[in-house]
Amino acid sequence: MELLENPIRTYAWGSRTVIAELLGDVVPAPHPQAEMWLGAHPAASSTVPDGGGRRPLHRLIADDPIAALGSGRDRWAGRLPFLLKVLAAEEPLSLQAHPSLEQAREGWERENAAGIAVDARDRNYRDANHKPELICALTDFVALVGFREPVRTVELLRSLDVPELGAYTELLAGQPGPDGLRALFTTWITLPQSVLDALVPALQEGAVRLLERGAGDWTGEAKMVLDLSERYPGDAGVLAALLLNRVDLVPGEALFLPAGNLHAYLSGAGIELMANSDNVLRGGLTPKHVDVPELLRVLDFAAPPPAVRRPAPEPSAAGWQRYEVPVEEFLLRRADTGGRDKLDVPGTGARILLCTSGSAAVEAQGTEIELPRGAAVYLSAADTGAVLSTGDDGATVFLAGDGL
Repeated sequence: MELLENPIRTYAWGSRTVIAELLGDVVPAPHPQAEMWLGAHPAASSTVPDGGGRRPLHRLIADDPIAALGSGRDRWAGRLPFLLKVLAAEEPLSLQAHPSLEQAREGWERENAAGIAVDARDRNYRDANHKPELICALTDFVALVGFREPVRTVELLRSLDVPELGAYTELLAGQPGPDGLRALFTTWITLPQSVLDALVPALQEGAVRLLERGAGDWTGEAKMVLDLSERYPGDAGVLAALLLNRVDLVPGEALFLPAGNLHAYLSGAGIELMANSDNVLRGGLTPKHVDVPELLRVLDFAAPPPAVRRPAPEPSAAGWQRYEVPVEEFLLRRADTGGRDKLDVPGTGARILLCTSGSAAVEAQGTEIELPRGAAVYLSAADTGAVLSTGDDGATVFLAGDGL
């Protein structure tokens, strides 16, 4: 068991307050703090104490995968199978999707054969793994996830009443299914910039008119258009966002996003848990690399919108709840404790335990580590019989592990 030090990613869309407050640092932070990574991805690995210095967690695991992963060593090829993040979105993230495992392996090998450097700007596949993910809200959280039912999208487009959108609206109305969605999305994302420079402002004006006369069910979507078009003028992603489901989460609610799901997080803070990958294919709302053919290759236009997930009691350990997901690489558990509670820590493989409120301590194999708010520990498979204890005011803790 080791106390972790976790890298912070300073992307422009991040918050200057959420992660800084979690860690007890100066607020506001000098730069936007978008994500805190807790895990063993080589691009930004957590570290553990090593003499007078620090040692990357992925090297610790690689040196003794049996102790780290237990029976999962062979299943996970000696690597931690998940990546845990604290995500804090002050501004919208890019529209993006993630590949399946087969697509990731093929893309990784194809780009390696083409001689594209792993850190190149135009690289799509930075590893050979897929990236299904779960986002669990810490605050009120707004997301765009998956393609909306086409009939409803036609209703939205007609409510906006933008003449310049008429032909596109009828394209989808005439083919209200996955093929129509693919055709419309492909058309929009490949429009010449000169067309976008006229179409996006026209859409913006339509959103203003809709709000003025009463947007009803489409109020959130109309406000979204205004926000995105101000931040990303002339971006095809503003149009593409019209095709997606807008979902509002309250703290504790979650979404599971499988391969091929086009999504964007608009605002809020959350705990994000995913397979140990950094493969992202972007579709707009970003100055970063957008590979349209590759994105179209992985998108799923037929999937139903993901359901909002709420935790269920953990059968193997009292006091815990778990978010069920249809993958083996990760499982997220949560405990909201009262004062002076003691809970057995579930799971048998490598795990990461993060305290997000209150204070706690973890004891395993005769060693105890204090967990103030924002602190996290790594538990190996060898750390059996771990016990979590909390202070007078209790604590909220998240436990990430594999789903075996």
